[in-house]
Amino acid sequence: MNPSSPLPQADVLNHAGLNRQHVFDLAALPPDLVAPLEPAPHERQLILFGHAGRRLWECVQAEGIHSAHPIDEYSVRTVERWLAQALPQVRSRVVFPGAQRIGLQRLGSLAGWHRAAPFMVGIDSVWGSWFAYRVAILTDTALPPSAPIDNGYPCDSCVNKPCISACPAGALVSGSFNLQACNTGRLAADSNCALGCTARSACPVGAEHRYDESQIRHSAAGSLATIRSYPACP
Repeated sequence: MNPSSPLPQADVLNHAGLNRQHVFDLAALPPDLVAPLEPAPHERQLILFGHAGRRLWECVQAEGIHSAHPIDEYSVRTVERWLAQALPQVRSRVVFPGAQRIGLQRLGSLAGWHRAAPFMVGIDSVWGSWFAYRVAILTDTALPPSAPIDNGYPCDSCVNKPCISACPAGALVSGSFNLQACNTGRLAADSNCALGCTARSACPVGAEHRYDESQIRHSAAGSLATIRSYPACP
C-alpha cells in the first residue's frame, strides 16, 4: 500500500487497486516534461496514479468491464470517483490515458518508482516489475508534494540474472536491450513470449506480486497488436 500518500482518502484508492500515488508541483518538473501537457494557468500540480500487484486486475474483473481497454476505463473511473468524494471542489483534467504525450517513465523515475530492469520494465526490490502507470491528472490543488521513495534496485546485486538467459530471442545478451530482436521473437510463428515476457517472468524479485495470467495475456496482447501495426521494413 501507500501509507505515506499526501492524498486525502488514499485508502479508497488503495482498496481499488491504485495503490501508488505521487503528487508533483508542475513548477518543479523539467519544463520539457510539462510543455506537451499544455497546462492551463490554474493547473498547478500533476498527480500520478499507478498500481502494484494483483489487486487492480481483481477489481477490474469484479466490475465485469469487457471493453477494449478495461484497465484504462476502470482506472479513470476510479480516479474520478475518488476526486468527487475526496476533493469535490478541485478542477482536474486527465492527461493519461489520452492523446497527449507524457513521459511516464521519467515521472516514475522522479517519483522513485522506476529504474529499468534489463528487460526494460521498471523494477524495485519490493514489487519487482509488477507495477504500472495508470492515470495522470493535472489539478488546481495545493497538496503537499510527495517525497521520492526508494524501495531499492535489485538488479545491481543480482548475480545469475535469470532474465537474460530466459529470453528466447536473445534480446538481452548484449548488455543492452535489443528492441528489434524482442519484436522479432514475439512475432515468430512459434513464439512462446508473444503473450507474456519470459524474461520478466523469470525474475524472482517480487514474485509474490506477479500478475494473474489473464492480466499478463491481456497486456501482452495489446503490445503485440502495436508491434504488428508497425510498417514493414522496405
